[in-house]
Amino acid sequence: MKDSTATTPTSSKEPLLRLEGLCKHFPVRSKGLRKKQVSVVKACDQVSFNLQEGETLGIVGESGCGKTTTGRTLLRALEPTAGKVLFNSDHGMVDLAQLSLHDLKPLRTEMQMIFQDPFSSLNPRMTVGEIVGEPLLIHKIGNKQERTEKVKAMLEKVGLKAEHRTRYPHAFSGGQRQRIGIARALIMNPKLVVCDEAVSALDVSVQAQVINLLQDLQKELGLTYIFIAHDLSVVKHICDRIAVMYAGRIVELAKSDDLFENPQHPYTRALLSAVPNADPDVPMNMDLSGEVADPGNLPKGCSFHPRCGFCIEACKKAVPELITQTDGRKVACIRCGKDPVGIQEPTTLSGESA
Repeated sequence: MKDSTATTPTSSKEPLLRLEGLCKHFPVRSKGLRKKQVSVVKACDQVSFNLQEGETLGIVGESGCGKTTTGRTLLRALEPTAGKVLFNSDHGMVDLAQLSLHDLKPLRTEMQMIFQDPFSSLNPRMTVGEIVGEPLLIHKIGNKQERTEKVKAMLEKVGLKAEHRTRYPHAFSGGQRQRIGIARALIMNPKLVVCDEAVSALDVSVQAQVINLLQDLQKELGLTYIFIAHDLSVVKHICDRIAVMYAGRIVELAKSDDLFENPQHPYTRALLSAVPNADPDVPMNMDLSGEVADPGNLPKGCSFHPRCGFCIEACKKAVPELITQTDGRKVACIRCGKDPVGIQEPTTLSGESA
């Protein structure tokens, strides 16, 4: 659970990370010899946000909305199509999107990723010690004995034993393998860690253990997280702020408590309506129908309008900008804020315009 006594990140400081109009577009080419480009998949489009040091930012949305692509692109695991990724490194503020691979390599120690699948992300032919210690070897940190001691200490820090370093990944459970992945990500003492569905492949009880571990490590090491997830209850538990994505764009960005207590964007409301209730007598009321927008063939105007019960004719013509509201949240909806209490009732229940 978020610690109310912990120091809350403030916006007065220079942010650790600032995204400005980040885009990742994948060209779709025709079959045959010429392979002409026929369309573009906008997996990540005009994504902008600030991330303060020590903060946890959640990114949520349906499968295919661009969450993972955003995380991989800002780390330069994927090459960005456009935009800026300003990172406050030990060498000052740098634009990761513009750096050559040679200049980017030293900064890899300051930003790492925890992957979704704790098995496929680990090399089955390497021992745990080799996997966790590989970043130290790549960056030529310490001698063999020093690297071994660092690996032992990190394994114990994530809840494993030092003697586990001689075993192979197949000898561990899913939760233990994810701890190995966490140890590998943290061995270089990074500032920023992108957690890409880091607990979605685990049992519920193991999820809780790993989440608690991540929070303890954040306090101890001063980490900053971007937490990508489907499970809204997990995101609410661990995140300070939440960004909701749809069809490659952020449609709402707000503090975690504000988002859950008073969601403003119709898509955010639909996501929250789908969260199961522990009371079996309370019926589920998912206020969402239709299919996710095709990022290779987005509808004109607001990409959510074909599924939105609040849609009006203007929604079909203009792409809404992410506008900061009076309470500090950001919402990309032309109807949001039009009356003092926000959007209360849909114009129709069918998703058609009024």
